[in-house]
Amino acid sequence: MTPNLPKTEQKRVVIVGAGFGGLVLARKLSQNSDLQIVLIDKNNYHQFQPLFYQVAMAGLEPSSIAFPLRKIFQSKKNVNIRVTQVLKINPEVNVIETGLGAIEYDYLVLATGADTNFFGMKNMIDNAMPMKSVSEALAIRNRMLQNFEDALSAETLEERLGLMNIVIVGGGPTGVEIAGTLAEMKRHILPKDYPELNFDSMQIYLYESSSEVLEVMSNEASVKAKQYLTDLGVNLRLGVRIADFDGKHAFTNTGDRLRTNNLIWAAGVKANGLEGIPPTAYGRGGRVLVNCFNQVEGFRNVFALGDLALMTEEKYPNGHPQLAQPAMQQGELLAKNFTRLLKGQEMKPFTYKDLGSMATVGRNLAVVDLPFWKFQGFFAWMTWMFVHLISIVGVKTRLLIFINWLWNYVTYDQSLRLIIKPKIIKEKLESVEK
Repeated sequence: MTPNLPKTEQKRVVIVGAGFGGLVLARKLSQNSDLQIVLIDKNNYHQFQPLFYQVAMAGLEPSSIAFPLRKIFQSKKNVNIRVTQVLKINPEVNVIETGLGAIEYDYLVLATGADTNFFGMKNMIDNAMPMKSVSEALAIRNRMLQNFEDALSAETLEERLGLMNIVIVGGGPTGVEIAGTLAEMKRHILPKDYPELNFDSMQIYLYESSSEVLEVMSNEASVKAKQYLTDLGVNLRLGVRIADFDGKHAFTNTGDRLRTNNLIWAAGVKANGLEGIPPTAYGRGGRVLVNCFNQVEGFRNVFALGDLALMTEEKYPNGHPQLAQPAMQQGELLAKNFTRLLKGQEMKPFTYKDLGSMATVGRNLAVVDLPFWKFQGFFAWMTWMFVHLISIVGVKTRLLIFINWLWNYVTYDQSLRLIIKPKIIKEKLESVEK
């Protein structure tokens, strides 16, 4: 196969990854007619990661937070999109190897993001449920709902509790948001869907190895989130970690054993590195070392940004937080720096501007840390919704999400609890095997 990319007089910028950083960079560069942009991703859509948990908890449909790349760049003639895997980088000859063949570049930008880090625990890899993509979020929704269906026919109380109990590992924003949403579902929705089940016996556990939830946020946010979760009925286990999970029992480092078939892993991430980058260019967490211009260590025309990039500043000696804002800010500046490069001007160094952080715990419950103000409760919840709505790609999508949220607020319910699984046709499988 061949990528079949047109040869032009333009300088070619190849961007690997259409996450927050890669998408911002591609959109900014698409306005520069002196550049040919090649955007590569294994999916044909951009994913809005902060709302994965709402897909997993049946609050939003996957299409609400996934946006077709070709729709975004319909009118941009200098943007070429290729859906494929990048296999290897050959920086010596300015070529990357992909599933579609070799692609040459003048400038290469790596924005491959991060994936779930199970810290080498094989049982966790095999049995836990990660949530780093739309497809993984949908898989969680399918499995959770199917388990409630199976609980109706469980022969023993132990089996039924195993299908209903849920363990969440990781007390960061994702873990807190999942735990809070599940607790509200247990209180308002699931008893109506499954009146034959006793949800008073269902337990939701949140495990965090450090002493606080939302440790990356302020002390006020951490304390308030802990109070919200406790009031919602979540069993907080702080200072304790899950050491193993065999699919039916979760084991802690203190020797406890919990009966559960459902373990959601939200405890860590690792950068998605690529073959061809020398080992010396990797730093902590598998992130690629870059300078203040996002240039990969040892290379002039290879850049990395977002979760993949490890750039240190005085305030961030271990690199910037692996969040959307650093990636987007780096993408914006890098687009301007490419324009400067084409004009023979010096690039400007990157400085991260912390715009704050936030997390929602449940209905009317959220915590917000801004550089100049920290607040919690209903107004924080409204702020969280507004910020996420304006960050979504597309006016129509924003409107649909707002209607979903409004309906859910008024009725305490959504009609999205569907078990949607791919149909595997036996005859096709047999023909493939032959």
